[in-house]
Amino acid sequence: MLEKISNIFFTLSTYERFSYSFIFGAALLFIILERLFPYNKDQKILREGFFNDLALYTIAQSYILGIIIFTLIIKTIDASTGLSRFHLFAEVPIWIQLIFFTITHDLYIYWMHRWQHSNKYLWRLHEAHHSPKKVDWLSGSRSHAFEILINQTIEFLPIVLLGSPPEVIAYKGVISAVWGMYIHSNLNIHSGVLQKIINGPEMHRIHHTTSKGRNRNFATKFAIWDWIFGTAFLPEEKANEYGLKIFFPNNFFRQFVFAFRSFKK
Repeated sequence: MLEKISNIFFTLSTYERFSYSFIFGAALLFIILERLFPYNKDQKILREGFFNDLALYTIAQSYILGIIIFTLIIKTIDASTGLSRFHLFAEVPIWIQLIFFTITHDLYIYWMHRWQHSNKYLWRLHEAHHSPKKVDWLSGSRSHAFEILINQTIEFLPIVLLGSPPEVIAYKGVISAVWGMYIHSNLNIHSGVLQKIINGPEMHRIHHTTSKGRNRNFATKFAIWDWIFGTAFLPEEKANEYGLKIFFPNNFFRQFVFAFRSFKK
């Protein structure tokens, strides 16, 4: 089994191997840092729903959705438009592309995220992400498949259509994955004035509470969107209670179906 996994790993391109290795290394680092500098000190590594989030959301769902997004949706759109053949971004330095796509996609995510909290249909797809009762480096991976399908298609489609090299897709994926771990991590961080620009766990954990902070702090990577558009909220009180105030199933498949329940009381 290990030999088979090893063979698959070494058939990947150099930048793909780098991406997976970096994400795996970041996960181990966050586990260690959460033990050394915890925000909620009584929080366990193997919390409720840990294996559900790791095996089904992070690994299985991500793998399946990756195939659907890239080989079905994006490939079909690219084939029908033919935009990628112009290679509009082919000569643009990769670091500039990463900055451009990170900022533009993050601005989209801010408004999409804000809309999810105000639209009852989109909230049904988003509430799974708010269901973990403990917030840590892994809990951010719990997101409904349809939410991921929408957001990652919009994240990677422009990269493909603009003819960017495949490294941009891999590195952009690393940025999103590692930053997602960071803002959900159980770390006692005080970034001071930097929190006005760069988003981190000190603001995002407030977003995952059951209090009024849940409808604030919509930014993912750049907290500046919240400060500019008036949705920033950083109270002095310590955040302790996370999750939803309603019943939410603890099984991956039931969580998927639960989004389509009736709106009737």
